[in-house]
Amino acid sequence: MATETATATSEVSTETGDWKAGVIGGLAASVVFGLMMAYVIPAPLLEVVIPSMYGLAPPEAPFVGWVIHLSHGAVLGVGFAALVGLKPSVGERAGASLGVGAAYGLAVWVALAVIVMPVWLSAAGSPANPPLPNVSALSAIGHLAYGIVLGGAYAGLAD
Repeated sequence: MATETATATSEVSTETGDWKAGVIGGLAASVVFGLMMAYVIPAPLLEVVIPSMYGLAPPEAPFVGWVIHLSHGAVLGVGFAALVGLKPSVGERAGASLGVGAAYGLAVWVALAVIVMPVWLSAAGSPANPPLPNVSALSAIGHLAYGIVLGGAYAGLAD
């Protein structure tokens, strides 16, 4: 005589957000912000400051700052995807995603550019060490633009 046992299962997902949309959106937003850094924000941000965070100043090649900047943008894009994943309806509505992206860009500016970057550059012995806090209107505008582009791209690309 055979016996059967029924087992109830429920599908659990540990995914939050669409990380691929976060990476692509972060890269697109980093290109926009990088162009602002290259043409609006005074040098040597891409050429010296960003590479020197990793002990690469003066840079071995002119594109090193761009590569690092794009990498930072992609990682922060994944962070945005995780944040939006907490309330997925935000990523589905372009207006909400743009607003959350703008707020995220400003939060990244305050946390990373204003506070963390000066401490990091000082610890790395950078020749281009900004003051703490590193408050700059152009940097705030650049991070705001990053967040808006990220939010818009995420809304357009997320599943």
